[in-house]
Amino acid sequence: MNKAKPSIKKLSPEQLSALLQTLQIRFEKNGHRHKGMEWVTVLAKLNKASDKLWSLHEMERTGGEPDVTAYDKKTGELIFTDCAAESPKGRRSICYDHEALKSRKEHPPVNSAAAMAAEMGIEMLNEEQYRQLQQLEPFDTKTSSWIITPVAIRSLGGALFCDRRYNTVFVYHNGAESYYAGRAFRGSLRV
Repeated sequence: MNKAKPSIKKLSPEQLSALLQTLQIRFEKNGHRHKGMEWVTVLAKLNKASDKLWSLHEMERTGGEPDVTAYDKKTGELIFTDCAAESPKGRRSICYDHEALKSRKEHPPVNSAAAMAAEMGIEMLNEEQYRQLQQLEPFDTKTSSWIITPVAIRSLGGALFCDRRYNTVFVYHNGAESYYAGRAFRGSLRV
């Protein structure tokens, strides 16, 4: 029971212009997330990776507010991560994965975190990435975010999520089929 998504993964010139402008404003406003990086470098990477722009647009459209949070020196890739203060509004009230979604006989959510991430062409954050993001500034102080769950936990029906309370990052567990109005997922994209 997934919401219909456009089958064409290409942005119109207007959408592209709006996205690049939004990303530039956010990049320039939040220099603490990417010290030493320049927008011209980011723009050059984006212009060479047109296949990634639709995914960035989806991150933005669903409320993720993507921004550059790291540079991988080994691969030369920029890493964009959802930097919305709270879990992205357009991705809330979803269970963990497709298997969990299928197991809900009554009141199933509209989608799962794993399926949405795959549809958007992004990766869900794992615990280490989530903790690294929290080093930049406080996130999820009122909400929570699903994270990639180890197979050993998932095979027993569980899934992990994180939040930040009392100036501390906490990792919790729930049944993978559970879903809440205040829980979504955060993703990342390499460009």
